Amino acid sequence: MSQAEVKPPINWPAFIILFSTPIAALIAIPLYAMYADFSMAAWALMVGYLYANGLGITMGYHRLWSHRAFEAHWLVKIPLMLFGTAAIQNSILMWGSGHRVHHRHVDEIDKDPYSAKRGFWFSHMGWMIRDYPTGYADFSNAQDLLKDPIVMFQHNHYIKLVLLMNFGVPMLFGWLVGDFWGVVLLMGLLRLVLSHHTTFFINSLAHMWGSQPYTDENTARDNFVLAFFTYGEGYHNYHHIFQYDYRNGVKWWQYDPTKWLIAACSWVGLTKNLKRVPDFTIRKAQVQMQFKRAQLQLEKSAMRLPTVDVEALKQRMQQEYDTFMATLNDWGKLKEEWYAEKKQALADKKQELTQKWEEASFTNRFKEMEDRLKEQSRRLEMMMRKSFPSAV
Repeated sequence: MSQAEVKPPINWPAFIILFSTPIAALIAIPLYAMYADFSMAAWALMVGYLYANGLGITMGYHRLWSHRAFEAHWLVKIPLMLFGTAAIQNSILMWGSGHRVHHRHVDEIDKDPYSAKRGFWFSHMGWMIRDYPTGYADFSNAQDLLKDPIVMFQHNHYIKLVLLMNFGVPMLFGWLVGDFWGVVLLMGLLRLVLSHHTTFFINSLAHMWGSQPYTDENTARDNFVLAFFTYGEGYHNYHHIFQYDYRNGVKWWQYDPTKWLIAACSWVGLTKNLKRVPDFTIRKAQVQMQFKRAQLQLEKSAMRLPTVDVEALKQRMQQEYDTFMATLNDWGKLKEEWYAEKKQALADKKQELTQKWEEASFTNRFKEMEDRLKEQSRRLEMMMRKSFPSAV
């Protein structure tokens, strides 16, 4: 029997936290507001702590520890660990191990811990309130995390750290600004509810609502609205095909404060070895999806378009595809040539060839091929708009 048909026992700690906190917020905050005013300090602390919690999850739990998209100094890792703990989404070890399973088995109902194929409710929070077998973690995929002293310190002292960050910190700030209950309710309670559900939307809505510019092999979507509320995590289609890139919003203008903070930290030596997918590889994925969509649209339109038009479109698409394959072939040859040059330079213990690549020849040729793909992407988009305006 598929586990999708089985109802395992309720995970009571998760059930109580996930249901009691929003109910308490809906009751306590309006009641308090009827008899007292929330100070501006309380609102500011809530927003600041919410943002810190979000970055603790996105920059810390997700991109640093789960995907190893960059390396960080302990001065960065410790705050990320503490702020991520405040979000109450389990320890880094548990979270990271489960997330790696999600990427390996995305959309597989019996293997993906929070498969979107099981519906919005399950992927949003249902997977946490019952002890589903897909949620079991043996940490065989997280040996690196088991060796990380900061990760293990948090894992071994998780409950104490949760209490400190969710009660101790708000109470301290409430006392300091002279609005104890206002800060406890906003910075403590409301912040936690908002932090939970903005993260949960990545597992649910980001697999259901948005575009798929890079791949349709899984349900992940790019959604700029979700990106705004999730510190850049909403560009989920890109993330699922290029999970080791430290960026989710890969274009410079895409809202991804997590990538900006990672990059800014690298300027002062607090992060390093930031992993980036080459522009050519990204463009290749986009063009492949454009061809796929154009082909599907052509098949759908074949019955209603004149035969002459259909054949002309097929011929033009074949020409574009041949150009695309020629570019990929040239790219492969150039990479082989570059590797050979690098190998020869290393063997001769000389730097001239490497410098030559960095300064001129290879760099220019790689850029030329990237431009070729970019131009082809534009041509395909124009062809789709002109031939199938209602489908674009």
